[in-house]
Order: sequence, then structure tokens, then C-alpha cells
Amino acid sequence: MPTSKTRVLDLSRSTDRTFVHLLVNTLLVSVINFTVWFAITFWVFLETKSVLATGMVAGIYLVATALSGIWFGSLVDRYRKKTVMQVSAVVSAMFYAVAFTLYQLTAEQTFSNPASVMLWVFIVLAMCGVITGNVRSIALQTLVTVLIPEDRRDKANGLVGTTLGVSFLVTSVISGLLVAAGGMFYVLLLGMTVLGLSVAHLAFVRVADRPAGAASDAYKSADQQATGNKVDLRGTLQVVRGVPGLLALIGFSCFNNFLGGVFMALMDAYGLSLMSVQAWGLLWGALSTGFILGGLAVAKTGLSKNPVRLLLLVNIVLWSVTCLFPLHSSVILLTAGMAVYMLVMPYAEAAEQTILQRVVPFERQGRVFGFAQSVELAASPLTAFLIGPITQLIFIPFMTTGAGVELIGSWFGTGPDRGIALVFVLTGIIGLCVTALALCSRPYRELSGQYASRLELATAS
Repeated sequence: MPTSKTRVLDLSRSTDRTFVHLLVNTLLVSVINFTVWFAITFWVFLETKSVLATGMVAGIYLVATALSGIWFGSLVDRYRKKTVMQVSAVVSAMFYAVAFTLYQLTAEQTFSNPASVMLWVFIVLAMCGVITGNVRSIALQTLVTVLIPEDRRDKANGLVGTTLGVSFLVTSVISGLLVAAGGMFYVLLLGMTVLGLSVAHLAFVRVADRPAGAASDAYKSADQQATGNKVDLRGTLQVVRGVPGLLALIGFSCFNNFLGGVFMALMDAYGLSLMSVQAWGLLWGALSTGFILGGLAVAKTGLSKNPVRLLLLVNIVLWSVTCLFPLHSSVILLTAGMAVYMLVMPYAEAAEQTILQRVVPFERQGRVFGFAQSVELAASPLTAFLIGPITQLIFIPFMTTGAGVELIGSWFGTGPDRGIALVFVLTGIIGLCVTALALCSRPYRELSGQYASRLELATAS
């Protein structure tokens, strides 16, 4: 019979039961917020038939998320985590309520014009509700430190990753159905209802504010006096720089997201060149189960004793797959590549969270998580906005009528989809080279050593 040390959760412990409550609560809210985001994207395209307007929705989300991360992290550190989560739900519900009212009072034909001011006011209001919900993910990451013992945090982080997979899976199903049934009416109505239930549920959940052995109230008060009500960017940078190799880790993740913007911008176009839109949607929904399975695998097995090394090895696998699946126009290769990505990605996400939870002082974890979120997400929109024109003007002509047809067309194939595929392969090669260099670098060794020393100290105490 496994002991509490080997189980991911031990429900005989009150803290583990609290974690389950928070996990389920966050799952429901994440499903709602992702549903609103996806639904807005679908609805805008159906109403306006504008690819540019639809793309702007994703741009608004990514930019706003990047800009708000540091501030959200400061809020999580400064106030009680439960309070922050409840206020987040209330504010999101208020934004949805105002958007719902505007939606009801505005003539439907107004929203069909992509230049309509009312359309963009509605989009911004709804997206503010979605973005406000991001503070919950930062709070939940810090609460893993509060509620889960050191030896099980990596497995708990796997469960957190599983909730993200479930969110995407459920969202891909219900968002389209709700938009088809009544535009944004049922989407926003459901959003307000679930968020209200979330606040009511959390009211009955008792959540500790810091782990045993964390800084005293006096120390925390001094920290608050030092930062006041400001976004403590300087103090956050000092913490990040104070951990050898941590800044390099965040920079590495930022560069990965920079490259990842390529797939954000081009993957739909590539997939739709190989199959129908219905098949593409079903494929995404089916493959979302891979993310769930990957998260559950982390929850079952945990991570290695050196999660820094594991993180980099996972990226070696991911970039290798990126180099291979586009080599031929094949639905099978595309599906296999996406499946590997979904299964393995939770290990990378859990590894980074576990590293931060270990090497960053608890009193600063919210700010560091928020800083990492801001820096890492800031890179994706830049690439996503740039790579589309570059692919359209350079790579697609190169593989359609240009020199690429004679150079590699005989085995790589020709046509617009092969231009996109060439971008994927080159991106994978760059990612693979950078990851290999990171694996051999001094910051990697320093961060690994820092993690090991903190682990020994925690075990000894």
C-alpha cells in the first residue's frame, strides 16, 4: 500500500483536501475563461468574416497577459491567496455582465462591421474578464508550495497541468456549440453563473496563507512596507538575479515561446491544408487528451531529481519532433507529432514550476511567477505577427515557384503547405541547437546545483 510520500494526494490530510477543492474550482473557472476566449474568436470570425479582426483577439490576449503578469504576481504576494482568487472571479463576472448588457442592447448588424467601435468595446470588455482570471493560475502555483509537502510538489504540479489539458478539451467542445446556439448570449450567461458559484464555493474553503516555516508576519509586513503598493519589479529582478541560473532559465523559456509563435501563427493554416476544418477541430479535441494523460503521468511518477536537466531534455524531444513531422505532407506525421507534443509538454511545465517553487523564497513566488509569465509570453505575439508576412512573401513562393522547388522539391514536396513546413523545420533546427547549447552551459549547471542544495537543506530540516 503506497504511503503518503508516494501518493500524489493523501486525502487524510486537510491540506490535500483543500488543494483538491482549489484544483476543481480553478478547473471550472479556467474552462469558463477559455470558453469565452475561444467563443469570442469564433464569433468574431463568423460575424465579420475578417481574418485580421480574428487575429487581433489572440493578439489582445497575449499582449495583455504579458503586461499584467508582474502586477498580478505582486497582488498574489501582497494579499491572501484565497481573497485574490475570489476577487478575480468577481471582477471577471462584472466584466462579463457589462459585456452581456452591451451585447443585448446593440443591434446585431453592428457587430458585423470589423471597424465598429461597439464591436471592439465588447471584445475588450469580454477579454478583460478572461485576462483577470489569469491571476488565479499564479495564486494556485504559490498555493502548491503552501499546501503540498516538498516530496510531492512535482506530482501536484502535474495535476495542475492536467487541469489545463481538461480545460482545452472541454472548451474545444462547448465553445462552438454555445456560439452556434446563441452567439455570445449563452457564453456570457454561463460565464457569470459559474464564476458566481466559484466565489460561493471558495467561501467555504479554508486556505492557509503560507507554509509552515515561512517568513513571519513581521517579516512579511516589512516586505510590504518596502514595496508599498507598487509593482515590485526591482525587487523581483533582485530575487531572480540572486538565484544562479534562474534568469537564464526564464530567458530560455522566453526564447522557446518566441519560436513557439511560429506554430501559433501557422499551425492552423498547415493543418487545414491537409484536412477539412471539421476534421482539424476534432483532431485538436482528441489530442487534448494527450495533455491530460501527460499531466496524470507526472502526477503518478513525479519528476527526476534534476528537473532542470529534465526540462532541457524534454525540449530536445519537442524540437526533434518539430524537425521531423513536417518532412512530408502527411496527416499521420502531423498527428503523431502533435500527440508527442501534448504528452511530453506537461513534464516541461511541471519542471519549471517545481524549480521556481524550490529556489525562490515563498514571499516572492507570486512576483517571480508573474514576472516569468510576462517575460515568457511577451515573445509569442512578436513572432506570431512577423512570421505570417515572412512566410507568405518569402517561404511559400520559395517552395511554389522559386529556387526551393529545384533544390529540395523532389523529396520535400512543393506548394504553399511545403513553404509552411519549411518554416517549421528551420524553427525546429534553431530550437534544437539552442537547447543543446543550454544543456552544456554554465547557468544550467549553476541552477541544477542550486536546486540540489535547496533540496538537501529542505530534507535536512
